[in-house]
Amino acid sequence: MADIRHMLLIDAPVETVYRAITEKNGLSSWWTVETVAKPEVNSIAEFRFGDRYYDAMQVLELEPNRRVEWKCLEGDKEWVGTHVVFDLEKKGDQTLLRFFHAEWREPTDFFANCNYHWGYYLRSLKLYCETGKGTPFEVKA
Repeated sequence: MADIRHMLLIDAPVETVYRAITEKNGLSSWWTVETVAKPEVNSIAEFRFGDRYYDAMQVLELEPNRRVEWKCLEGDKEWVGTHVVFDLEKKGDQTLLRFFHAEWREPTDFFANCNYHWGYYLRSLKLYCETGKGTPFEVKA
């Protein structure tokens, strides 16, 4: 099994980061504008990237201001069954985020591509939490 891992320090309170990874408004401001989500365990969050891509994630765990975990139910065949985890740690007025996209069957080229894109979108999360403006996926007209 292979895991994607990232760690970043966000210059924002842990409560701000937690809302950004659990609430529809937050998720649509840094990942994809086409988001359906609610911060409830066992709910299904849906993420669309235009006609290109779709993910359905079951919310497995919500530990306020500490941890969020999803399980991929629908999406690319390499994503199905994987887990996405956001671990948050308060560091003064900042938040340390440890991110895992875990339990990939093997480290394929698609795995490498997703690693790159997770880095891009985690930077978007950081920007959104620090400035109020992220760089989510949007379908260009």
